[in-house]
Amino acid sequence: MKNKKFAKYFKEYKWSNIFAMIRNNRSDPKICDNTYDGKLVVVTGATSGIGYLTARKYASMGANLICVNRNPEKSEALKKEIVGEFAVKCEYLIADLSKLDEIHRVGNELSQLKTEIDVLIHNAGIYLTKRETTIDGLEKVFVIQYLASFIINYLLMDKLKTQEKARIIMVNSEGHRFAAWGLRLDDLNWEKRRYSGLKSYGSAKVAQLLSMIVFNEQFKNTGISINAMHPGAVKTETGQDNGPGYRWFKRNFIDKTLKSPEISAEALYYLGVSKEMEGVSGKFFNLTTEEEPAPPALDNEIAYELWEKSLELGGLHGLKQ
Repeated sequence: MKNKKFAKYFKEYKWSNIFAMIRNNRSDPKICDNTYDGKLVVVTGATSGIGYLTARKYASMGANLICVNRNPEKSEALKKEIVGEFAVKCEYLIADLSKLDEIHRVGNELSQLKTEIDVLIHNAGIYLTKRETTIDGLEKVFVIQYLASFIINYLLMDKLKTQEKARIIMVNSEGHRFAAWGLRLDDLNWEKRRYSGLKSYGSAKVAQLLSMIVFNEQFKNTGISINAMHPGAVKTETGQDNGPGYRWFKRNFIDKTLKSPEISAEALYYLGVSKEMEGVSGKFFNLTTEEEPAPPALDNEIAYELWEKSLELGGLHGLKQ
């Protein structure tokens, strides 16, 4: 059964947005040459791919880092590399962002920092071809691609508001357009439908864009901005948790058509540092070009219903914000 709002969304689709996406996928990001000396940047999933190159980009421009990663050995190696090469501070927090207690721990630790967080980049992600559930009984892609960023943003709201200046960037995807029928709030766990990797991924990305609507309202007139971006058609390690068949196909066919994730790092630096981005919030970018998301990601009514559902699923009810 499709979402009851599918007919409404169908009427709102514009071919011009699809053509813009195709055109923008061929474009290079805008470049920001401003340094970022002494600022603090938090990046999730920083030991490989887009996160790794983004951490290096910010460090090369003078920023200090806190990286939220799953692997201790890779995190320590990254720290030594960043500190040794760029002479900035680089710390890390170890967490499995599929587990609610670890997401809460990270959010709480970041909220207790005495230092201001200047840029928070939600980059950690996963793509699965078969449905998996977490230790908390939730669908894994939904948690890592959406709920983790929601919980961390929520737990940091008070701290960021007192700072009066910060930028949140969520690595989203044009893949949100795969959820053309909209979000199924009655089946976020994919228990009532046949599971599809593309559809579950698209749904999680739609959820993230919907949460941006409400967070943007929450941050209104506070100096805090929140934006989402598609990192370009770039080669990453996403999908490595799938079977050997998928990994072979990705390595021999998909990856050969993709660009270097360095363009994603440049875009994330521009969005985080550029003066042109001051005061810009609640927007979706393909690299650094603003686009209009698909209609299901613009539904204010569903956005607020999802907000309440996320508070419940994320164990956030009763926490004062």
